[in-house]
Amino acid sequence: MEYFESLIAGWLTPMGAEGYAGILLEILTAITVVIVCLIVNKLTQVILYAIVHKAVAKSSTPWDDILLEKGFFSRISKIAPVAVIYLAAPLIPDARVIVEHAALASLGLIAMLAAGALLDSADAIYQGYESSKNRPIRGYLQAVKIFLYSLGGIAIIATLIGQSPWKLLSGIGAMTAILILVFKDTILGFVASVQVNANNMVGIGDWIEMPKFGADGDVIDIGINCVKVRNFDNTITTVPTYALVSDSFRNWRGMQESGGRRIKRSVHIDMGSVRFCTDEMLERFRKFAYLSEYIEKKTEELRIFNESHQFDLTTRVNGRRLTNLGTFRAYMQEYLKHHPDVHQDMTLMVRHLAPTENGLPIEIYLFTKDTRWAVYESIQADIFDHILAVVPEFGLKIYQRSASSGPDLQEGLSRE
Repeated sequence: MEYFESLIAGWLTPMGAEGYAGILLEILTAITVVIVCLIVNKLTQVILYAIVHKAVAKSSTPWDDILLEKGFFSRISKIAPVAVIYLAAPLIPDARVIVEHAALASLGLIAMLAAGALLDSADAIYQGYESSKNRPIRGYLQAVKIFLYSLGGIAIIATLIGQSPWKLLSGIGAMTAILILVFKDTILGFVASVQVNANNMVGIGDWIEMPKFGADGDVIDIGINCVKVRNFDNTITTVPTYALVSDSFRNWRGMQESGGRRIKRSVHIDMGSVRFCTDEMLERFRKFAYLSEYIEKKTEELRIFNESHQFDLTTRVNGRRLTNLGTFRAYMQEYLKHHPDVHQDMTLMVRHLAPTENGLPIEIYLFTKDTRWAVYESIQADIFDHILAVVPEFGLKIYQRSASSGPDLQEGLSRE
């Protein structure tokens, strides 16, 4: 270095600036170091691409592909040029300490970012397993990443100012209250993530409903701060993770795992159309595929009952008789028992509800075998299409409120 300094001084002597020889030498040295760093960085990238990329392409495991995609190898490659800067620091005596501290801080930053990429890769690898849907670990990894970044940031600052990291940590103790306030959501989210995962409350792919946040769809991501829900209109709703613990929500996973999805819907019967069955009606009902056995069994049961009580059957109110509504319910019960898409191992019933001003509700309560939304809706529509079409065959009418100018009202007025 003395030789180069004397050589530069010789060049500067005719200009009377030989006193700046040392400064100019350090500037030229710094420029040279930067150029060497750029060359080393480029060579590292070329070698990385030639060796790592080819090795990853030949490998059959997905792990190295994920590490490459998340930038782990590219971040590690930055160590080489930074090491050149650190080793070249003695060549710049006046700025040696600053350069060494900056190089060490850069190494710490690279290590921190590489650790973050490694954690991201671990999450991506874990998502390839089936257990990740019920036991996501992203929240835990995000908490670890925050912890590492916090420690790394403290170490980098301490390195730059030439102080011990422990001194900075002792000073941070006085700022605990402020830090808790700043990271309140993160702390709440981390605690909530632990509870959600420990109790298996929500998993990736679960259909959840949270009307408070406008969420109604499938969970696509569970993080430490928020849960992302893809709604059925393809919008994305973010829900604070701690809201899953502090607020109520509905998870449809149980329905999906059970293999049956509930139909609970009513048709309203006009109560004015309910009547006792006549012999002609019973003869006609006997021809219905699902009713012949029921009619025979029920008429015999009622005959025995009425004879044992010696009712005068010339008056229709005496004794027990079949009604068109009861026969319709029996028909629907048998029809649903024979329906190929109705789950026969789960609750299945056709029942009365309390009469209302809109007629008598007959509720169909059953579970479909297919829980997929579109298929479920198709099954439900087919069942109620059949109900609406078959009701008139029993002499019943569906109650439908008439409009002021509707045909039902006009028909009623014409009768009057």
